[in-house]
Amino acid sequence: MLKKYPFIKWSLIILASFVVIVFLFGYWFFSLLPSDEFKTDLTKTLPKDVPYLSKTTHLKNGKILAVVTSCDVMGSSLKKTGYELTELSRTYYVFEANGFEVDIASPKGGKAPVIIDKDDMGVYDYAFLNDSIAQYKTNHTIPIEEVASEEYDAVFFVGGKGAVFDFPKNRKIQAIVKEYYQEGKVIGAVCHGPAALVNVVLDDGNFLLADKNVSGFTNTEELFLIPDAKNIFPFLLQDELVAKGARFKEGYPYLENVSEDKQLVTGGNPWSTWSFAEAMVRQLGHTPVKRTPTAEENAVKILLAYEEGGYEKAKNDLKELIVAKRKPVKRSLLAMHGIVASKQWKLGKAADLLSLVSYAKKISPEDS
Repeated sequence: MLKKYPFIKWSLIILASFVVIVFLFGYWFFSLLPSDEFKTDLTKTLPKDVPYLSKTTHLKNGKILAVVTSCDVMGSSLKKTGYELTELSRTYYVFEANGFEVDIASPKGGKAPVIIDKDDMGVYDYAFLNDSIAQYKTNHTIPIEEVASEEYDAVFFVGGKGAVFDFPKNRKIQAIVKEYYQEGKVIGAVCHGPAALVNVVLDDGNFLLADKNVSGFTNTEELFLIPDAKNIFPFLLQDELVAKGARFKEGYPYLENVSEDKQLVTGGNPWSTWSFAEAMVRQLGHTPVKRTPTAEENAVKILLAYEEGGYEKAKNDLKELIVAKRKPVKRSLLAMHGIVASKQWKLGKAADLLSLVSYAKKISPEDS
């Protein structure tokens, strides 16, 4: 039959070849990732298991108010949303480790909706989920209207797409931000958290954001993940920040990006959280307690080195981290950026990043 219909024959051969190639590529791709990234069970981690959190309980430097969204769906799309767990958990522990008590508030109060991306979860995030005090605070958030703003040294607006819906028009949020800024207190916001700032008007009649250096979730990042975001959100965050006079620092997609303008500290995305939190601590007048960077942070350093200095720079930095300094690098994050590049048809970049993943495997002690 196939002799009579050569088109069918060659179509089947091509399809079978494609399936084999995809299978072999998938096998090779997953072989580049360390097995312990998948086998290590972090779900039972407790705060006492993390050395960084157990050495600084004697510090008493003040109080910080964290504000999370109460919004659990993205507008009429009905897509689930909430605050981003990693953006709260990591800042929460940086603040606590540096002697700041953290209270958690939300527009409606009560249990706050949360988004958990298992691919991004690490030791600190699981410790937060198993922290009875932290979980009580997220399950019983203070209604923003009941917040006694004079009790806190700083306010921090946690990201999560829900923030775009219920932060901007909240009068109490606007009042707290205005009060803190005019009193010289520290204001922080990360990812979608800067949505809290867009409608704040100071006593002089100017928008708080006017001529301020600001970072936040970019249009590029938003539209890559949600192509119809313009139809779902009341605005794209980058556009709204710029419309209110901000000098927006775009940075590289999904990589560390932090801006500081006097006491205003903003971070671009979840991968900015660690440096963002420590920048807030510095703005509060303290040197951050020494912390060992995570494997994810080290991967971000390599990705930034690639963006700023090219392949050879990233490769040299990778060797320095893994071989000379014996530091871990999260290869799955490098690989993820390679996949993102391929989806954007940046095939040269995708090949470079996968080559870096392969090189990291080659020089890593656990794979030698």
